[in-house]
Amino acid sequence: MQQRKKQCERSNVKEKMRRKYMARNKSRDAAKLGGKPSSDLTQQQKKNIPASRDSGPRDSESADRKHSVGDDEAAMLSRKKLVTAREKTVDARESASKARENTVLVREDAAQTREEETNSREDIAAKREDAMQSTQTELQLKSPEHTAMLQEANTRLVVATLAAQRQTEQIEKVRVELQHLAHHDALTNLPNRVLLRDRLSQAIEAAHRQGQQLGVMFMDIDRFKKINDSLGHAVGDQLLQSLAKRLLTSVRGSDTVSRQGGDEFVLLLPLIESPDGVELSAKKILTALAHPHNIAGHALHITFSIGIAIYPDDGEDAETLLKHADMAMFYAKESGRNNYKFFEQEMIGRAVELQSIEASLHLALERNEFLLHYQPKIDLHSGAIVGVEALIRWQHPQRGLLLPGHFMSIAEDCGLILPIGRWVLREACLQAAAWMNSGLPAIIVAVNTSALEFRSEEFLEHIRATLKTTGFDPHLLEIELTESVLMRDVESTNSVLHSLSDMGIRLAIDDFGTGYSSLSYLRRFPINTLKIDQCFVNQLNANPDDATIVQAVISLGKSLHQRVIAEGVETQEQYEFLLAKNCDEGQGYYFGFPMAPQSLAALLKAGGSLIPASD
Repeated sequence: MQQRKKQCERSNVKEKMRRKYMARNKSRDAAKLGGKPSSDLTQQQKKNIPASRDSGPRDSESADRKHSVGDDEAAMLSRKKLVTAREKTVDARESASKARENTVLVREDAAQTREEETNSREDIAAKREDAMQSTQTELQLKSPEHTAMLQEANTRLVVATLAAQRQTEQIEKVRVELQHLAHHDALTNLPNRVLLRDRLSQAIEAAHRQGQQLGVMFMDIDRFKKINDSLGHAVGDQLLQSLAKRLLTSVRGSDTVSRQGGDEFVLLLPLIESPDGVELSAKKILTALAHPHNIAGHALHITFSIGIAIYPDDGEDAETLLKHADMAMFYAKESGRNNYKFFEQEMIGRAVELQSIEASLHLALERNEFLLHYQPKIDLHSGAIVGVEALIRWQHPQRGLLLPGHFMSIAEDCGLILPIGRWVLREACLQAAAWMNSGLPAIIVAVNTSALEFRSEEFLEHIRATLKTTGFDPHLLEIELTESVLMRDVESTNSVLHSLSDMGIRLAIDDFGTGYSSLSYLRRFPINTLKIDQCFVNQLNANPDDATIVQAVISLGKSLHQRVIAEGVETQEQYEFLLAKNCDEGQGYYFGFPMAPQSLAALLKAGGSLIPASD
């Protein structure tokens, strides 16, 4: 309100000044026009005109007077125009004056606004100064505490910086470790298949540029599964680590030893002069691995089967070389293991044949192509048949009668061993029951059981169901298990074995002496029979060590009140040795080949001894 009142007063003063200014301008203009009005001038002129006495002179004077009046009127008209022009000029000046006054007012308003803003800023600055003074006062009051807080914050910053640096170093270390794990086997720390393929591809390029050869060895541990089954995976892992170290000491520094997985290893030998160098390396490896590995108190004797492929003769790319070396390794196993084989083109046909066998196996059960033959077991003292072992055969529609060695390992690899094993048990029980129902003497029927069957959750229930549906006496059924099956998960094995024994089923350890069984477990397990493996029987007359082992097993069985059967008896000398050592039973070609059910029934019906007459 106070400001508004001041503005009104300023406006009134300005208006008064404007009016005075306009009045002064009008007075100035009138003075310029002569100071008297035009009507006065006419009267004066009239006084100056003399009275004429006659018309002649009067007409002349009248004309002069008219001419003078015309001039006066023109002058008056000119003065009016001048006055009008001056009035317009005055109006223009008034307009300009008003514009200047408006400009002045606007400037005054702007100045007032700036003044108000300046005042506001001064107030804000004053408040800030007060706040700063207040803060400074507080800081002065709290200076020790604030210093301590700053020191603590600085300490935390340093600690955080060091922690971030350590974390960065750890992340880098983990990245390097992950990169290493991506290209190396976690168990043996050997290059894995990814790194091997990379190195093999590079070696092939180098050999191609230099016109040289390279070698690839595919190596597989013989019977490694038995070690895992009997001693457990922990021992198996330690054995793999020991093998890896021994392989590294048997090769050149430029060679690459890789673990492909499981018990498979691959050796890359770049830039060789000839295949002879690869053959020497294979022999050196087999010799180095022949020494026992001391693992968890066990002296493990391990052998390798090795397949060899040569670039460029056996393949010009990594995939082909590895495949052909794998084929050659398979042939090394078929040739008796613990040896090496070079790849040959004929092996491709064999691999195709194996694939065909696997495909046919899936249909064999549906088509009833399997059958059983029975090999007699005799009492070595009387020669009488006391039992038989059921042995599977495959009547292949194209290949004829195939023995187990041609297809059982394939069945195990492709997962068909379980249904085939169950078929064998059921068929053997049905046949033995049929012999008894026909009046033939009761004999013990032995059936081999695989590890997969024995570890199956339905194993016991399936045996119970089979005995029930076939009506076969469980006391006449004998389950044969290898040492490797028994020694895996001993507590579980002991429980299953006692359940079988409680059912009245007899139990036998097959291929005894080739595994890693413990004598204490033999005492704990309800075993009825020990079967001496044929590898010892075959050489007992030629190898004194094998004869000693056979005699020891017989003595062990006698001391544990178990019957002892010798497998693979093929000669009279072997029979006589076993008889002299008081072995209970024998089985082998010397007494009889595996035969069809009808042929065995004829032998049972005939009775008598199967021991051939001595010369």
